[in-house]
Amino acid sequence: MPTPPPEIRIVESFRVACDGGEGALGHPRVWLQIPQDLGFVECPYCDAKLIHRDFEGKV
Repeated sequence: MPTPPPEIRIVESFRVACDGGEGALGHPRVWLQIPQDLGFVECPYCDAKLIHRDFEGKV
């Protein structure tokens, strides 16, 4: 069974929170800092890729 690709979310801020987005089925909320030179960060719990809107389509 193939593993589904991680979720990709476009965000407005370089400091973002991720909680898995599934209510009780998610994970503890973590705050992540998007490096301004990379434009994205990956959540260590759910592997979601959070991309700043200025880098959309570039990473």
